[in-house]
This record gives sequence, structure tokens and C-alpha cells, in this order.
Amino acid sequence: MAKRDFYEVLGVDRSASADEIKKAYRKKAKELHPDRNADNPNAETQFKEINEAYDALKDPEKKAAYDRFGHAAFDGGMGGGPRGGRPGGFGGNADFASAFSDVFEDLFGDFVGGRGGGRTRAARGSDLRYNMRITLEEAYSGTRKTIRVPRLSSCESCNGTGAEGGAEPVACPTCSGMGKVRAQQGFFTVERTCPTCSGSGQIVKNPCKTCSGAGRSEKEASLSVNIPAGVETGTRIRLSGEGEAGLRGGPPGDLYIFVNVADHPIFKREDVTLFCRVPVSMARAALGGEVEVPTIDGGRSRVKVPAGSQSGRQMRLRGKGMPALRGSGHGDMLIELAVETPVNLTSRQKELLEEFEKLSAENNPESSSFFDKVKGFWDGMKS
Repeated sequence: MAKRDFYEVLGVDRSASADEIKKAYRKKAKELHPDRNADNPNAETQFKEINEAYDALKDPEKKAAYDRFGHAAFDGGMGGGPRGGRPGGFGGNADFASAFSDVFEDLFGDFVGGRGGGRTRAARGSDLRYNMRITLEEAYSGTRKTIRVPRLSSCESCNGTGAEGGAEPVACPTCSGMGKVRAQQGFFTVERTCPTCSGSGQIVKNPCKTCSGAGRSEKEASLSVNIPAGVETGTRIRLSGEGEAGLRGGPPGDLYIFVNVADHPIFKREDVTLFCRVPVSMARAALGGEVEVPTIDGGRSRVKVPAGSQSGRQMRLRGKGMPALRGSGHGDMLIELAVETPVNLTSRQKELLEEFEKLSAENNPESSSFFDKVKGFWDGMKS
């Protein structure tokens, strides 16, 4: 039976790149592996076929020979066959293992470590998060806070080595310092993390009594944090190297401060703009006058209320808002008037308001306009 074209076996075009060929091979190998196709009697033959195809196409020299001469390149007479190989294209056990190694890790990723092995040495410490709540006044002026953070710090007794007296760890006798052990499982040689050293490749002979060999212990650190003016809820401040200590001399992690600005009873904030709702009496809104309003810096400002002001009218105080966190200058403060209706009136006050109502019928332009529109609406409905 004639051999199938290697590109057809892998399901790729002749113009496919090395990465595309490798990706196609891995997909096919996963689908056709005999251990996953016990009910398919042809799985082993198909699996060998894709390995033969990949072995030829993954090597630039073999691929060039195959593109030029086809399967004849590996018959032994063209000078382009597998080096030291046998007919069939696997190139001996070594070449087969090389071809299969690309998919081996994907199929048995739970048992095999990353390609290249290697042991775990120094590891960076974990980052930490601290939520800080401040007032709007503190966000306006900036402040300095002292916080206490529980974290894993390098053990002072052993200098982070985990060994008594600061002695250096020694190579693990089980894995000879590689961090992995190999076991033969039928056709395959499987690598597993060393159970003795947990993959570190090192063990501590005499564990430190202070940290029990961990090299780190939990301590509460007191840190001073500078909060810049203009911060708002969600601002993140990074303190480099203030996270947890690293393992076996690894660098420490970072500490991230997440700022939350508390709501204010007087001011509302939107970016750098502040809003202040100021109630005014009905008489002052009608006659005009001045009101005294607070500012976020603790000062006072007098604002002129124009005669005839309505609820919702806004006046702007320039430069009285929040400072810009990135940049210069301050935002503005907007004063919003809320015309207040009096309550709990005395008999005399009611008499005066009733008299005022009779005399001011023509002094309410908005009411007159509204009821004129209502009258027109009703007349239109009747007709």
C-alpha cells in the first residue's frame, strides 16, 4: 500500500510554517494516541504514521529533501534519509522519542514538569493588598498614614535559608538536586516532582528552630504611607518590596494600597469638581441676597444669590474644588440652590402668605406659562 503524503497525514498545506506543522502534529497525536483509542484497532498504525510524517517535516533538511524527492528521499538511495535511521522514517528510537517529546508534555502534563526540567530555586514573594479608607479632607490636602501589615518576612535567625545558623541548603539525595525523579511506565519514562524536596532540588539538614525550616515567619510590619493630594476612590499606590519575603533569597513582593475616599456630609465629588447643595429661604430666593458657604479647605465664601432664583440654580466658585492628582491646579466648586418652603406656620404667617399669593399672581411667569399651556391642551381636547 502506497504511503500517504506527509502533509496530508498532518492535515497541513505544503506552505505551512514550522509552528503550524507542530500545532497540527500535537492535535493529531492527542486524537490518535493508542491509550485514548482502545476501541480503535487502527489507532496505533495511524499514530505511527503521524509521527513518521512529523519526524520528516519538523527537520528543515529532511523537509527540504521530502519536498524535492517525496518518499524516495528516505528510501536510502537519495542521501537524504534519516541519519543512522531505519526504513520508515523514525530514525531509530532516539528520533522517535524526539518526535514524540513535543506532544508528550501535553498528554501527561499532570505528571511531567516543564521542558528542560530544572529545580525551583529562589522564588519571588507574593504581592499584598491593603485597603485604606481616608476622608475627603485628607484626599484634598494629602496625608501620611502609618499602617500595620501582617506579612511573611525573612527569618532573622537563619537569614531566610531555613537552616539553623544560616547554613546553605544541600542537594536533595533523592533527585540529586534536579527536583524531579524518573519512573519507567511501560513504553514511557515519566518525570515527577521529587517527593522529598517538593521540586526545589534542595533540603535543609538542620531546620531553623525559629521558622521550622520555612525560611520565613509571619510578622507585623509598621509602614509609613504617603497619600498624595487629589487621590480618589480606586487610586492604587505601590510600595515596591514591601510585600512578602521571597523563598530562598528570592526578591520580595510588592504592597499595593487601594484608596477608598469616604462620603462627605456636605460635599459631593465628581473628579476634581465639588458640589455643595445650599438651602435658601423662599424670601431670600425671591428678594436676592448673600449666603455663606463652606469650602473643602476649611474656609468660607460668600455667594450672591440673584433675586428671583429658583431651585437648582448653580453658581460656580472657581478653584475651590479638588486638586488634580496628575497635573497642577484645582477644580471648581458648584453651589446648587435649594429653595426651601417654610413649615409649621403661625396664623399670622399664613395670613401674610395668603395676602402675598393674591398680590403676586402676575409675578410667577413660569406658573402662568404652564397653566396657559394646560388651558390650550384642554381646549384642544374638547374640539
